[in-house]
Amino acid sequence: MGELRAGADFLDAAKAILRQERQRLAVLLQCPHELVLVGGSSLPGTLTKGDVDLHLRVSVDAFTQAVAAMSDVYEVVLPEIWAPTLATFAAKAALPTGIAATPAGSEHDLRFTRAWQRLAADPALVDAYNDVKLRHRDDPREYERMKSAFFDSLQA
Repeated sequence: MGELRAGADFLDAAKAILRQERQRLAVLLQCPHELVLVGGSSLPGTLTKGDVDLHLRVSVDAFTQAVAAMSDVYEVVLPEIWAPTLATFAAKAALPTGIAATPAGSEHDLRFTRAWQRLAADPALVDAYNDVKLRHRDDPREYERMKSAFFDSLQA
């Protein structure tokens, strides 16, 4: 996973990337949408490896068209995890940047939205999230498994 640092170290750069990608998507997408900053770089108290995670929310009706448009401009990443309500991309930016696209109200949308709202509101959850990262940072497969389980627990 690499060195972990405080999310606060990357927050300004992450917000600049968010603004940049909002501008790009405003031209690219012909539908209403919302792009929000999530992930470790979005909260000052979290630990991060310095990447930026963005969450694109579009209407259910616009999802297929938005994904097709993004596929022409952004790098498709992790196609093996794509689902009818999730597509993932990478943006060329000052920091490694991923974009998860979801239809608003879908299972994947609610997973991102609720989890990051809960983390932002509860320092104890941030501590638990950081603990997962610290305990499993040397084993990427176990880290992904435990991080997924942690986010599953936030949905209950």
